[in-house]
Amino acid sequence: MKAMKAHKQTPRPEKNLELDDRRRLDRKDFSYYMPLIDYDSGELVGHLADISAGGFRMDSLSPIPPNKDIQFHLDLTSEVSIKPFMVFVARSKWCKVDPLDPFCYNVGFQLINIAPQDIEIFNRLMEKYGTQHRDKPVDLRRSNMW
Repeated sequence: MKAMKAHKQTPRPEKNLELDDRRRLDRKDFSYYMPLIDYDSGELVGHLADISAGGFRMDSLSPIPPNKDIQFHLDLTSEVSIKPFMVFVARSKWCKVDPLDPFCYNVGFQLINIAPQDIEIFNRLMEKYGTQHRDKPVDLRRSNMW
């Protein structure tokens, strides 16, 4: 993780996704193994399990309390971006023990700070690796439900 630190870019607070729209959004099971890294410590936090327009569910080996903001580093594939990674901030909304694996936790996160160009990448992740197909990309600026 030390090599990652050399490329450290702090995201600008360009887009705050806390909007009034509170409707539930379609979630997609995530079919690709993508680790989420704590940007500051370089440590693995968990892996994407499902994804929606306003957030995601992560599987983690450690519980994460609600309302904790984490700046994530997510490595990207060439299928979704020419950038090697993106950095964004998400807030934990809930945490519970996985119903199938008592040593794993399911944690729901809401995106709260993501660069506008990374919203497009997030949508491509959903389209490419989500199990359901969406006719058109979701505009993350119009929703924050998670």
